[in-house]
Amino acid sequence: MSDRLDDLERRIDELRAGVRRAMRVKDTATARTLRAELRGAERTWDALVSTAPADDPKDSEPEPPAPRLVTVREQVHQGLLILGACAQPRLIVAVGAAFCGGTLRSNQLTSLRRDEERSFKSSPYGRPYYLCAALTDRLSPARGLLAASTWPQARRMVGPLSPRVDFLTCAIAVAEQVTDALLEPGGARLLTRMARNIPGAADDDLGPPDPGRVIEAARAELAVHVERDTQDRAELAERAATQLGDTARLFGAATLSTVAKKRITG
Repeated sequence: MSDRLDDLERRIDELRAGVRRAMRVKDTATARTLRAELRGAERTWDALVSTAPADDPKDSEPEPPAPRLVTVREQVHQGLLILGACAQPRLIVAVGAAFCGGTLRSNQLTSLRRDEERSFKSSPYGRPYYLCAALTDRLSPARGLLAASTWPQARRMVGPLSPRVDFLTCAIAVAEQVTDALLEPGGARLLTRMARNIPGAADDDLGPPDPGRVIEAARAELAVHVERDTQDRAELAERAATQLGDTARLFGAATLSTVAKKRITG
């Protein structure tokens, strides 16, 4: 009994790691298969523990340490990787809850970007990634939009069409994750809300939209905007590369209002 539980626990850890890797590269088919296997392994583990005799040597052993909690920044990073585009905290929270078992709350993200910037300044590039800001045409941080530092600079810029392009990109990513409404009810609800803002993506009935239809409708509209948006972002990224230092390229240049505020409070 003890050996079998040990084997199951190792397999569960391997499956969890596999799910995370698949999510990082957006391999939804592999992630779905691994999640199903993970649920089966966890049910088997629960069944073995519940039927273990009281004198099983396992019962007298110290309890294994609790699994490491996923930090707020890790959960945010997972959400951004799924979405693949700059996003607001409420969308990141919804994605984490739907697909990653996340426990984020929007207020936990309030000071996250400032903390990341302080960390970068104290030890530049000391972390594999940073949660940074999307940058506006003024090269200042876009209000309420987070990005991943590992993305190309152009993807982290916000031109006139970028909010719509990013919304459509995120909708496609969510639809790709939603493969079974019964297994992913949170994802289906999120997709329903997003589909309402995409022409032709949903029927008038109250049921969840078909993910394939959402993807098709989002891509059709995306094709209208993406060429111009790509050009605008490339131009902004070139400006950022030539005008900003390392810190500002990730977190944005100070605006005049920010400078004035610092002078007053200083």
